[in-house]
Amino acid sequence: MSRKYFGTDGIRGTVGRAPITPDFMLHLGHAVGSVLRKTEARPTVLIGKDTRISGYMLESALEAGFASAGVDVLLTGPLPTPGVAYLTRALRLSLGVVISASHNAYPDNGIKFFSARGEKLPDEWEQAVEAALEESPQWSDSRGLGKAKRLEDAAGRYIEFCKSTFSNELSLKGLRIVVDAAHGAAYTVAPSVFHELGAEVFSIGCSPDGININEDVGATSPAALVAAVKTHRADYGIALDGDADRLQIVDRNGRLYDGDELLYVLAADRLAHEMPVPGVVGTLMTNMAVELGLKRQGVSFVRAKVGDRYVLEELINRGWLLGGEGSGHLIALDKHTTGDGIVSALQVLQAVCEGKRDLAGWLSDVKLFPQELINVRVAAPGQWRENARLVAEQEAVVKELGERGRVLIRPSGTEPVLRVMVEAAEAAVAQKLAARLAKAAQAQ
Repeated sequence: MSRKYFGTDGIRGTVGRAPITPDFMLHLGHAVGSVLRKTEARPTVLIGKDTRISGYMLESALEAGFASAGVDVLLTGPLPTPGVAYLTRALRLSLGVVISASHNAYPDNGIKFFSARGEKLPDEWEQAVEAALEESPQWSDSRGLGKAKRLEDAAGRYIEFCKSTFSNELSLKGLRIVVDAAHGAAYTVAPSVFHELGAEVFSIGCSPDGININEDVGATSPAALVAAVKTHRADYGIALDGDADRLQIVDRNGRLYDGDELLYVLAADRLAHEMPVPGVVGTLMTNMAVELGLKRQGVSFVRAKVGDRYVLEELINRGWLLGGEGSGHLIALDKHTTGDGIVSALQVLQAVCEGKRDLAGWLSDVKLFPQELINVRVAAPGQWRENARLVAEQEAVVKELGERGRVLIRPSGTEPVLRVMVEAAEAAVAQKLAARLAKAAQAQ
């Protein structure tokens, strides 16, 4: 069954255009509530959000929709996505709901859901909701309506959880850390976590006004963090995105470390402590240098489709603990049920403190391969394998690269574009071979 509303990470779009409208959100809340009521007499859901101005409107509509289906609601106000996942599980609730468009600019917003266990929900659940959206609402009478109230200590509970994932034997005392919350959901939580663990904290991107989320700050715009680290002569900079499930880190030299490199550090730290690391999950875009570095240490590596949801699915299927992608979604299932930018940052800082070597030291044997990505506009990107010239060129390039590079060709999911990526040990080689493939793709 194809999905009409749900994408790879919930429902997302531009506010004021379907489906990100108050009438649809009312209907969505009612539909989700009706699905929950099939297995639970009196469900309770938790609703959190980021700092977008549209969050107030969507929150009210969802609250009304749930109440109309006989579902009780707890409201947290602004709280990171992983915070909602944690509290849903900790409070034994029926469902967690996040109002956020993650790293997108403020005109967008979206809705995503977490199960009672704090995990992303399967396709089957989303299909059940979509089916319920096609049905006529069954409004509850006054006696059966759900109730709503604020969870006043939500932020404090989540702060304590984050701190609990950091070793009790360690402290961040002596470290100067810049925290960039992207004017998003972690604007109060993130600085508090690092401060309470002993660091001297300098904050940027922590003054949301409803329309500045992710604007020239945060994990998707790390230049501001690089500058702030230099200005404050900090040891590290921590950049999150609007809902705080992505992470980028900057060291005192202004060197930026992406999710691929940080994933390697998490695995290497566990290996250094003789903890079992049977395998790590990346994505189709994970840099090949990380894969080779892990394999040198005897760690299996597999690639999932792009998206933290698919990384998580692969981890669960294999019974592994560590996974992530270059954008900064990092998952450590021995710490949390979902990707968490703050918790991941603490795991990296723990490796630095315990190992008594900086990030450059941890990554001394891992030199990222240059990647050349070319977007080629074609009429039918999903049918690129019917282009005999491109298929033949791909086979030739793969053979030419051998074990010193790789090729990835994939259609865009949102526009008529074919993404052609070549990774090689030398940038000039990657550029040359990507250009060859792009030219062949245009012959379609």
